Amino acid sequence: MKQEYESFVDRLIELAIAEDIGDGDHTSLSSIPAGERGRMKLLVKQAGVLAGVEVAERVFRRLDPTVTFERKLGDGDRVAPGDVAFYVEGNLISLLQSERVILNIMQRMSGVATQTAVYADALRGLKTKVLDTRKTTPGMRVLERMAVRIGGGENHRIGLFDMILLKDNHIDFAGGIDKALSGARAYLKAKNKALKIEIEVRSLEDIDRVFAAGGADRIMFDNFTVEQTREAVRRVAGRAETESSGGITLENLRAYAECGVDYVSVGALTHQIKSLDMSLKAVEA
Repeated sequence: MKQEYESFVDRLIELAIAEDIGDGDHTSLSSIPAGERGRMKLLVKQAGVLAGVEVAERVFRRLDPTVTFERKLGDGDRVAPGDVAFYVEGNLISLLQSERVILNIMQRMSGVATQTAVYADALRGLKTKVLDTRKTTPGMRVLERMAVRIGGGENHRIGLFDMILLKDNHIDFAGGIDKALSGARAYLKAKNKALKIEIEVRSLEDIDRVFAAGGADRIMFDNFTVEQTREAVRRVAGRAETESSGGITLENLRAYAECGVDYVSVGALTHQIKSLDMSLKAVEA
């Protein structure tokens, strides 16, 4: 896990524990003797790409620092029904309290990783990389970004703070491409920030306007057809990174990539996924 992600993940874990346990897991507290230890396993029930093992261990250790965590599979492994991802042994009440938090995280992360792997596999042999977007579950963006990487994709900007991305509304309100770009460069200089600038274009003519205004680090082709994208890449001619966005599906993904774009951004990696089925089961002594 990247160091800059750790605080986000720990805050999410605290929130997940607070909303699930509240003032106590009264079911476990009423049925399990205090201090009793137990052993459980994470059983995979559906084929896909595993993600969230590292985070799961973090959850277990948050509720019981004495747990023994035995990994059998790791993040990024292809899994099949019946596979066991890990065994964990510790305070039984703490294990039961961890169960739903861990499953919610791992099922969603594995779903994202599995979906991403399908898109990444479709680009095999090409230079184009598939990117995620900011269309993520509130509070879970860091976990979903981690899952995209685990599945073979790459990450776009984290949020509004780590890149300037001039989209249609910014350009229109700024008064055009030239004013939007000059304003962005002046802002970065005044704030002494070294952020990349990406700009969205809506026509082939917009590409010429971008370079007339001094260029950008990356140009996003918004809702271009495959034919327009091919011409757009030719016009850019390597002077900036290129990205296709809007209307990209698994069916047309490779056609866009074969135009020579550097990146294709796909919101479906995180907002149109199916969680991977798995369960945490007791292991008999």
